[in-house]
Amino acid sequence: MRSQRNLFIGAFLCVLFLVAAVVSFVWTPYDVTQLNIANKFQPPGMPHVFGTDHFGRDIFSMLMVGARTSIAVALVAVSIGILFGVPLGLFAAANRNTLIDEIIMRGNDLVFAFPALLIAIMITAVFGPGALNAIIAIGIFNIPVFARLSRAAALSLWERDFILSARVSGKSSMRISVEHILPNLLNLLLVQGTIQFSLGVLAEAGLSFVGLGAQPPIPSWGRMLAESQTFISFASHVVIFPGLAIVLTVLGLNLLGDGLRDYFDPKLRQSIPELKKHGGTH
Repeated sequence: MRSQRNLFIGAFLCVLFLVAAVVSFVWTPYDVTQLNIANKFQPPGMPHVFGTDHFGRDIFSMLMVGARTSIAVALVAVSIGILFGVPLGLFAAANRNTLIDEIIMRGNDLVFAFPALLIAIMITAVFGPGALNAIIAIGIFNIPVFARLSRAAALSLWERDFILSARVSGKSSMRISVEHILPNLLNLLLVQGTIQFSLGVLAEAGLSFVGLGAQPPIPSWGRMLAESQTFISFASHVVIFPGLAIVLTVLGLNLLGDGLRDYFDPKLRQSIPELKKHGGTH
């Protein structure tokens, strides 16, 4: 089935880069901070599998450490979005059609109007560039995404019979939100979190590309692209491999999110036995 194939391929790619990031904490083929100008622009082969860059650094080692940077920035940024956005969305849904709901949603619209790159520029102007500021910028951008999603999903649940029963039993709105609404949103949040994670990897690469993300000597896929773009005519491998790392990571996360969405979709899961019964395929 397509959903199982997407789930498997996406999970495989994500685990591949996650393992590379974890292993980079204890081992890399070469030291990413050691310069060796005499070996610059070595083509892919042995002993440098992906070749070397303009400073003679091993590209494979740089990609391993760069995976650590991208995953850490995206993971913390998505966590910020969930920790602040979901409570705001649930609180707005619990106080729907009130002044509180209006203030929260208009505030989300205001933040949502500024892309992560623009937020990063404003933060950088005050505090300077760095991975921490990239995390803050991407995290702020994720808050309204999860707030709007949580509110929209919660509003549909507030009209369900089991919620009405909880209200009749005397439970407060916030208690209902925590005990009954939030558990029913976990699958949706997991899928959206996977998608936002892929966007976080892209955002981190974009911020590093323009010099607002992780700073030297910390390797970053986006900065590797920025530093190597002038050498693409005679040493294309210095651009191809960081670009492939970004593409495959984002592709894996999107396939994983697509597979999880299909897996958690109750309508789809109910339709599978019917398809098998009639000899159909998905």
